[in-house]
Amino acid sequence: MTYSLLISEKPQAAQKIANALADGKVEKKQKNGIAYYNITHDGKEIVVACAVGHLFNLAPKTKGWSYPVFDFEWKPSYQIQKSSAFTKKYVEVLKSLVKNADSFYNFCDVDMEGELIFRNVLRFICEKEDAKRAYFSTLTKEDLLNAYNSAKPHIDIDMAESGEARHSLDWLYGINLSRALTLAVKTTGKFALLSSGRVQGPALKLIVDKEKEIQAFKSTPYWQIELIGDVKKCILSAWHEKDKFWDKKEAETIFKNVKGKEVIVSEIKKSQFDQSPPTPFDLTTLQMESYRLFRINPKQTLEIAQRLYLAGVISYPRTSSQQLPESINYKKIITALAKQEEYTALCKELLKKPLKPNNGKKTDPAHPAIHPTGETASLDSRDAKVYDLIVKRTLATFSDKATRETMEIDIVANKEKFITKGSRTIEKGWHKFYAPYVKLNETEFPDIKADDKVKVKDLQLHSKETQPPKRYTAASIVKELESRSLGTKSTRSEIIDTLYQRNYIKNESIEATELGMKTIEVLQKYSPDILDEQLTRHFEEEMDQIQEGKIKKEKVLEEAKKVLTKILEDFKKKEKAIGEKLAEANIETQNEANYIGKCPACKEGDLMLRRGKFGIFVACNKYPECKTTFKLPRLYIKPSKGICKVCGFPTVLVIKARRQPQEICFNPDCKSKDVEKDLLKEKRVCPKCGKELVIRKGPFGPFFACPGYPNCKHIEAIKKKEK
Repeated sequence: MTYSLLISEKPQAAQKIANALADGKVEKKQKNGIAYYNITHDGKEIVVACAVGHLFNLAPKTKGWSYPVFDFEWKPSYQIQKSSAFTKKYVEVLKSLVKNADSFYNFCDVDMEGELIFRNVLRFICEKEDAKRAYFSTLTKEDLLNAYNSAKPHIDIDMAESGEARHSLDWLYGINLSRALTLAVKTTGKFALLSSGRVQGPALKLIVDKEKEIQAFKSTPYWQIELIGDVKKCILSAWHEKDKFWDKKEAETIFKNVKGKEVIVSEIKKSQFDQSPPTPFDLTTLQMESYRLFRINPKQTLEIAQRLYLAGVISYPRTSSQQLPESINYKKIITALAKQEEYTALCKELLKKPLKPNNGKKTDPAHPAIHPTGETASLDSRDAKVYDLIVKRTLATFSDKATRETMEIDIVANKEKFITKGSRTIEKGWHKFYAPYVKLNETEFPDIKADDKVKVKDLQLHSKETQPPKRYTAASIVKELESRSLGTKSTRSEIIDTLYQRNYIKNESIEATELGMKTIEVLQKYSPDILDEQLTRHFEEEMDQIQEGKIKKEKVLEEAKKVLTKILEDFKKKEKAIGEKLAEANIETQNEANYIGKCPACKEGDLMLRRGKFGIFVACNKYPECKTTFKLPRLYIKPSKGICKVCGFPTVLVIKARRQPQEICFNPDCKSKDVEKDLLKEKRVCPKCGKELVIRKGPFGPFFACPGYPNCKHIEAIKKKEK
């Protein structure tokens, strides 16, 4: 029996596709624990299977750790790195399914990555050069049916070539520059695994340049005069019209002239203005807004959005578009959303009028802006937050303008003018649909008129200083990279995450570490082309031209190899000098990153994070004179620079995926970990297996647990009032 083989990018998508296309029952089958689906559609036999991201990746043809290396080949991911071992089963399942397939469909995500993933499956597993291509932006039944029925006869070869060019360029830059930096340190007799890349270098330079700007900043003193007055029982805060006084004597003179003088309202000015509804979300604006509102970093926001897409509740998130075309059927989506109780009233109000979104300027040839589909799914709290944000944003784009009124009150004291301003909303318009995410100050205007007297409550001369530029956040640096056309919508957050992992940057308000600063300083001195933003942008433009069919992939790769050859030949000549600077900076950064606090035993040494045979632990750096050590849970641990309020020990942060970091005391004798004996008096029974619960100790303190573990994994938290 022959059939059509449909291949998706993710297992969850395969199930959605099978359920959408099946005319009858979906027959789920498994091979080596990997699921695939047999269905019938319009009398045709179809098998739906999946990849799991990139089943094939680039690897050098020769062994060793020298550079430059330009000869590479595509190999199964499981042969390249241990972390991809799980992909072997997916490759084997696809190989077994190819044997009886007479046609192939690309149902991977519609972007460069998806096209490349499928093309490699097509070449290396199916041993074919072409297949049909389904285009879709949501995983709803209607969209998937339409994608299958209107599938193009060929894959988008130009998009696949562009994806392969990007993959190859990133590999060539990444492996060669990372090897060069790491081997430079090795020439000093030390070791540090360093990395750089085509976009990573320029991205780090932006952060380092900002850090240098902050370090070079010299604050300038200035003074401001504030008048706090009472007008008809309304307290106003007004500031002198000059705002900042750079001359202290001038400020003091005006302050003395005003003090004790009669104050009246000289003029009131009112003006109204309209606020247009927001534009729909593209990926970057969603990441910015998610960080502003929930402090969810861009990488996590993308992961959440991907989960929402695979759950079928939003459209494809990796989009540059801020436009919602009519083809997505506004009325149908909003009607479906109206069935979700929390959106019913808002949707019914929108459905009473013509639906026209306030589209933005940015477009994407493959996908519309991010929007809800109207379908529902069970979501955890963080996913639900981002989903609600997307729904509210979409509804707000269809709403009316909001009207705001600004009032300026001018107050005069001995001919010196003071000004106070405030704004309020007259017509809510789209604010109502985007609540609670509209963050505006609302001022209640007092009923006052010109010549009303002001009773002075206080007059203050404020001494201030100019502030240095603000550091980047994870969201603002992503936006900056986008504005400079560095990286792609999918890779920018990954690049920033890599900089954190390599200890080039630290903290939420992004600060370059000593290693990050020194790396850029050294590269600027000895190999500035690695950091050339213009060169990076040039290759980005050429990859766009590959996708448009204007130039060939081979031409771009040959150009890149010539550029890299020149960079690396020059680097090799200065390798020793570069290595010495980087090794020194790496030691300083590691010491700072691993410092926990002063040793409570010897009082002289420092407690440091150490990595040993059995995981991470805390030890005094005065070893062997001081042998103080502490165990830590087998989790991701970071120094917190905090102190336990109970025992005075330093604390550490325990980082868990999709959870807020928790600060814990690692002192095993800390009284905060004691359990009251009264807890043992009351019998507690496991609701699952009936055994009497016992008290266990964990990194976060005591808890009730079933003694039947691992067969029964029931646990209960000990409430604060019980402790």
